[in-house]
Amino acid sequence: MIRLTVHFFMTLCLLSVTLIPCTFAAGYKLSMLPRYSTEEIHHRVTALAEYLSSKTGLEIQGIVTSSFDKYVKKVGSGTIDIGFANPYIYVLTSNKHNVIAIAEKGRDNDKFRGVIVVPANSEIRDIEDLKGKTISIVGFRSAGGYLSQKLTLQEKGIDVKKDCKLEIAPENKQENVALAVFTGDVDAGFMRESALAQLEGMFPPSAVQVMASTAWLPNWALSLSRSMPLQDREKIIAAIKELDRDSTVYKALKIKGFRLAEDKEYDPVRRAADIPVTSSVL
Repeated sequence: MIRLTVHFFMTLCLLSVTLIPCTFAAGYKLSMLPRYSTEEIHHRVTALAEYLSSKTGLEIQGIVTSSFDKYVKKVGSGTIDIGFANPYIYVLTSNKHNVIAIAEKGRDNDKFRGVIVVPANSEIRDIEDLKGKTISIVGFRSAGGYLSQKLTLQEKGIDVKKDCKLEIAPENKQENVALAVFTGDVDAGFMRESALAQLEGMFPPSAVQVMASTAWLPNWALSLSRSMPLQDREKIIAAIKELDRDSTVYKALKIKGFRLAEDKEYDPVRRAADIPVTSSVL
């Protein structure tokens, strides 16, 4: 009788261990590219995670990653289920994630572009004149400070890596691109158009001029893991659609809003980044 009772008790324990994963659904992790301080990132992702949790009934936790590389690795490993990243990082991870919405911010809402700046007295007058020139760029991952310009140069038959000499700006800062142009260390610079406002007070307004505006690119992508169950995906999309324009979530994220989006809208970024265009929408 004692042996039977012990056996029955052990069976119950094993069953409870087996059933626990089925009883409690695993939570989702939400994060964004760490472009800002840890405190700022935490504030932004927590606001969005709390809203989505309350609206969908899903367990969604905001987490902070310390670098671009770690963000990419966590998306790749499945640690990040909901991501918010710039267009380059999105296309880099789009085999694991699929965009559901594009951020709207600034004057141009869901898109942005780069500019090519040159000294005021420069002999560079058009795109073709950039061949053989030394150019400061924000970085090879920068959409507004490299990829937008690269795409425009490609359309003109110029391979920027082969036909120009590229120098990455110190600390990958937009203003350091302009400074290199102003001091004459380079012949031209690639910057995000909205970053022009940062130049005020750095040097005389007429010292650096915009030679050309370059290709439009889609803004930051809000994406979901491609392995997320369809019913959960639909709940999150519905919650995003219900966000009011004056929502505290948008204020925390410092954007005007989200609009629903498709993966193929990021194909221009893929072309600029030499990533195969294999768009697919779930």
